[in-house]
Amino acid sequence: MKKICIINTGGTIGMRAGPNGLRPEPGFIESQLALMPELSSPLMPEITVKEYDPVIDSSNISISDWLKLANDIQESYDRFDGFVVLHGTDTMAYTASALPFMLRGLGKPVVLTGSQLPLSEVRNDARENLKTAIILAAGYEIPEVCIYFGDLLLRGCRATKFSATSFKAFVSPNYPPLGSAGTRMEVFEHRILPVPKGDGPVVEPLKSQEIATFRLFPGVSVEVLENVLRRPLKALILESFGDGNGPSQNIAFVDCIRRACDDGILILNLSQCSQATIHQTVYETGAVMEQAGVISGCDLTLEAALAKLMHLFTKPLPVDEVKRLMQQSLVGELTEPKN
Repeated sequence: MKKICIINTGGTIGMRAGPNGLRPEPGFIESQLALMPELSSPLMPEITVKEYDPVIDSSNISISDWLKLANDIQESYDRFDGFVVLHGTDTMAYTASALPFMLRGLGKPVVLTGSQLPLSEVRNDARENLKTAIILAAGYEIPEVCIYFGDLLLRGCRATKFSATSFKAFVSPNYPPLGSAGTRMEVFEHRILPVPKGDGPVVEPLKSQEIATFRLFPGVSVEVLENVLRRPLKALILESFGDGNGPSQNIAFVDCIRRACDDGILILNLSQCSQATIHQTVYETGAVMEQAGVISGCDLTLEAALAKLMHLFTKPLPVDEVKRLMQQSLVGELTEPKN
């Protein structure tokens, strides 16, 4: 019989109503699993629950929590066939983007899931998300960190939260789903990363880095941007228009960007459009930024871009090497540009 470890970090799925709103309740998930007769089916795996103390709302998740999660998966790796991580939706895509960089050499499924409504509610999406995540982790060879939510299995470092109200809360705007679960369960093997060589994952910790994001808009203040682009800043994710365009006729803006790049600050160009790939040479408004030293973020999500920058600067690496690796796929997080 397959063995699955459920790691409960917290989140809406295990919350109950309190005097100030929904809050995590220790022990609730395990008590609910005991009330689900379908989990006793011979078609289901043996389940072990590991609950964090305290369980937390995902808005409070930290890098130290990511490290704990990665270490727990590595330490129990040989005892289980797969892992299901229960997690709040607010920062699930950030965790699902960070873990692939931290668990290098992962050869078993790590499926993050949660819900928009808690298991304690009569009407909820928690029950199906939980059961299907368990089935996917036990029944398929998926050597990746994934999100299963609202009938879709998504590569974790390609996913982003799309809706705060829909049961289909997550999308993968620039890479197709790894699987779907309607009346039939389908896993698209040709989209899944190959099983790596080795005996299991090696944990590569992430450390907090001096990274910021800055969203462009018409009339953006160059003075504000200049204040952001000050040391000890190492990297700025510039959320630009369309294919990667900015206000090229604003000389002060362009000079500000150029000075920062010349000073060794990495500026990564990401589109404000969820479904987009940065092409800085299509329009003059993008070419000016490329000439100033800004590098393309290709089709990275914001969550994956932040996790990858943390990963590369933690090593640490020279800025030029970080720039080179930011445009290469390390864990399936981006589509490499064609030469």
